[in-house]
Amino acid sequence: MGIFGRKDNETATATTTTAVNPDLAALTGEYTIDPAHSTFGFVARHAMVTNIKGSFQDFTGTLHLDGADPAASTATIDVVMESIDTGNADRDGHLKSADFFKTDEFPAMTFRSTKAEALGGDDYRITGDLTILGTTKPLTIDLEFNGAAKDPFGNERVGFEGKAEILRSEWGLTWNAALETGGVLVSDKIKLNFDISAIKQA
Repeated sequence: MGIFGRKDNETATATTTTAVNPDLAALTGEYTIDPAHSTFGFVARHAMVTNIKGSFQDFTGTLHLDGADPAASTATIDVVMESIDTGNADRDGHLKSADFFKTDEFPAMTFRSTKAEALGGDDYRITGDLTILGTTKPLTIDLEFNGAAKDPFGNERVGFEGKAEILRSEWGLTWNAALETGGVLVSDKIKLNFDISAIKQA
């Protein structure tokens, strides 16, 4: 099953041909990402010796899942850059400044899915357009489908875990400082991690 899919004007290319599981057809519908039970996080190497973890606290997203034709499924995510949180106010302020995200000028980061691949089992790979600082480049995310369930409040949920890596310099995030011992203060490679819970809309 490919959960996320192509743009409407693209032709889907199936990597495997399998019968559609009837259970998957029941997932068809529109979903809203639940920010209270979802995480959009990142990890950066600091001073070449340790990892700094952070996340975005304010984001919205929607999923269209098509259980009968999973390649037609889509996803959109919008992240408020002012909501960045690394657990340190001074560091967060620097990340919001002109050295990094320029949040006054570029208040949002967005992702729009474009295609998907089924890798076998519950593993998938989605590709989409990631926009940061007004620059749009493709991003590939490896996803694990965690399943579907009805919560105690009657909400039908689906869950995914995902991970990806980017070079921040490709989006114009080039600020750095040299270390006396060699190397730089902030890694170019950034690890992204996603834990998504989405609620089906009536």
